[in-house]
Amino acid sequence: MRVIAGEAKGRTLKAVPGMNTRPTTDKVKEAIFSMIGPYFDGGMALDLFAGTGGLGIEAWSRGIERTVFVDRERISIDTIRQNVETAKMGSAAEIYKNDAERALKALAKREQKFRLVFLDPPYKMITMDSLMTQLAQNQMLEPDAIIVVEHDAAHRYPEKLEYFDQLKHAKYGDIAVSIYQYYSDDSHQDGSESDVNE
Repeated sequence: MRVIAGEAKGRTLKAVPGMNTRPTTDKVKEAIFSMIGPYFDGGMALDLFAGTGGLGIEAWSRGIERTVFVDRERISIDTIRQNVETAKMGSAAEIYKNDAERALKALAKREQKFRLVFLDPPYKMITMDSLMTQLAQNQMLEPDAIIVVEHDAAHRYPEKLEYFDQLKHAKYGDIAVSIYQYYSDDSHQDGSESDVNE
C-alpha cells in the first residue's frame, strides 16, 4: 500500500499484521478519490473503522486539514500511528482506540463537524446506514458532506436514506463502494436529485 497522490505521494504504508483487517487496495482507493474529487481545500475527515489509516491519510495528503482515526483494535491503532508518522502528518492526525458508536458520541460532545467520512467496517457489518443517521442527527457533518461506505458487494444500501442521497455505487470484485452526500433539511428540496460526478 502507498499514498497515491498529494503531499505524501509515494510513501509506503504498513498493513495491519494478521488476517483480521482487509486494507483498501490502491486500485479501489484511487477509484474512491476519482469519484469524490481528487483534492480538497481544508476541512476535517473521519476514518471510523480506520484499520491501517490508509483512507484518512490519503485524504489528508490530498488537502484535508485534519483527520480523526478510530479503531477498536490495539494492533490497528499501533499500525495507524506508524503510518501517520511515515506520512509526516504530525498534529494533523487524531487517533483513538474505541468502537464506532462510542467514538461518535465522544466526538459529538466536542461539536466536531466533518466534511468527509470513511466507513470501511468488517464486511459482516451492514449497519452503516444507522451510523450515518447518528452522524446527521448529532449534527456532526458539514453541509454537503461526503460519506464513503465500503462493503460486501452482495449487500446493497438504499439509494436514498434520511439525510443522504447516494451519488455513486460501484463494484470491484467482491467489494462495493457506495458514496453518499449529506443534505440538511433546509438545503434539500423534495424530489430533487443530487448531481452525479462522472
